[in-house]
Amino acid sequence: MEKTISRRDFITATPLATVSLMLGFSSAGNAMNRWLEKPNSKFGGVQIGVITYSYRSMPHDVDQLLQFCIDSNVSAIELMGDSVEAFAGKPKSPIQMGPPPAGGGRRPPLTDEQKAQLAEYNKQVAEWRANVSMDKFKEIRKKYNDAGISIYAFKPNAFAPTNTDAEVEYAMRAAKALGANCVTVELPTDPAQTQRLGDLGAKNKVYMGYHNHLQATDTLWDVALAQSPYNSINFDCGHYLAAGGKNTKESLMAFLEAKHDRISTMHIKDRTTKEHGQGNLEWGKGDTPIKEMLLMFKAKKYKFPVTIELEYDIPAGSDAVKEVAKCVSFAKNILVS
Repeated sequence: MEKTISRRDFITATPLATVSLMLGFSSAGNAMNRWLEKPNSKFGGVQIGVITYSYRSMPHDVDQLLQFCIDSNVSAIELMGDSVEAFAGKPKSPIQMGPPPAGGGRRPPLTDEQKAQLAEYNKQVAEWRANVSMDKFKEIRKKYNDAGISIYAFKPNAFAPTNTDAEVEYAMRAAKALGANCVTVELPTDPAQTQRLGDLGAKNKVYMGYHNHLQATDTLWDVALAQSPYNSINFDCGHYLAAGGKNTKESLMAFLEAKHDRISTMHIKDRTTKEHGQGNLEWGKGDTPIKEMLLMFKAKKYKFPVTIELEYDIPAGSDAVKEVAKCVSFAKNILVS
């Protein structure tokens, strides 16, 4: 008769495992510690998250990305689409763009042959998106939830005017399968597009979060917000402040208070003002009033997640995971008192 052994008996009977658990010296012990200690980046009621674009300098699949989040002590994320769709079986592009040239130059333009290949590929992707099962997206959700990480927003490249309604609705179904109630995209310049996306958001009960860059003003989102209750703001406070003009620290704080109920997610970074060069710096070195904002969110119990977007130059000897972890700790030091 086969004798079973409990997990407790196994650990007790295995000296190496016991030493590992007690001292944490071995790789087995470190792995067990990571398994037992789930990340937690919610402080004082304020959910600190990260957009996974922040890890773009570190090539990854969904499992490696999960470990990046754990190692950064992040418990909630805005999830970019590339690694997710690759996991779900999206067709591979025949054109590999590669990284942009060093020094910020532009990639060479596509040839006519490449343009034709890309057009055909986009048709294949649209057909795949219209018919793909949600099982792989649910699998990703389980992986992340089991590790203590929730997904609050999803950002695939599926919301352009050239994307079909079926692609847009696919992205919204995928977001829901991942556990998110919001998808994000750069704010379209055509009101017809925000009307279209807002209507599809209402149909699918998923919020469209529109992101800003330096075009941000206090009235930038007014048309989209009036079009649909499912049109919302994916606010970037750093870009807003760096835009200059009427955008000041005072107007930033007033905007957040006035629009908090229409903000689905907020990107946070420490940029300098236009007068100071519009730099993107390590947290605490720029002009963004990070402390004042976080304390306001805590005091007023705002519910939208605050999303780290790592865009400053990573210091020598560091990497994106370490820098995101530093941002999480920065926020924790402000919010936990």
